[in-house]
Amino acid sequence: MGEIWNVIKTKKKMNLLMVASNIAVFLVLSLMGNTEDGYFMLEHGACYAPAILDGEYYRLATGMFLHFGIYHLAYNMICLIFAGEYLEEIVGSVRYLIIYLGGGLAGNLLSLAMEIKSGRFAVSAGASGAIFAVIGALCYIIFRNRKRVGNATLRRIGLMVTLSIIQGFMDVGTDNAAHIGGLAGGFALAVLLYHKKRREPYILPWER
Repeated sequence: MGEIWNVIKTKKKMNLLMVASNIAVFLVLSLMGNTEDGYFMLEHGACYAPAILDGEYYRLATGMFLHFGIYHLAYNMICLIFAGEYLEEIVGSVRYLIIYLGGGLAGNLLSLAMEIKSGRFAVSAGASGAIFAVIGALCYIIFRNRKRVGNATLRRIGLMVTLSIIQGFMDVGTDNAAHIGGLAGGFALAVLLYHKKRREPYILPWER
């Protein structure tokens, strides 16, 4: 809890805004109904291929801010608090937001394409595609900085990604296409947006 409070006290507010937005949406929907009910979530903007193909393209964006239950929300937000804070410190608020939203959209688009290909459709939602975009961007940045930025290494980030994807394949209902699409989207956006600067290695706020 101390580390989380240290992050909240920092000046990197765009990441906190994304966290707060996800939490606010969840609280509002929780007052309205059951966030673990697929039909309820579908009515309030979750991704669903037939609906998207019918012209409801907004679901590709709104689905990034919806979560199926408190545990789904908590896991994603804990990951985002730390990974997102790190990325925003490095690239700045505007580039962070582009990577977060753009990578999240890329994840949902890949998920949509895979469902169309397989012919199996499911209601999906969550910020995990955007979070994987953040991680993908960090992978590129660490690689550009000779496999290290501060105390973060490409090996550590790679291990986290590998374990997350393996867990996704083991857990029923996890949208791994969104994870992989987000990871690739975040990496590609970092290639376009990140410009290496000559400066001292970045030290995480809670390590100061």
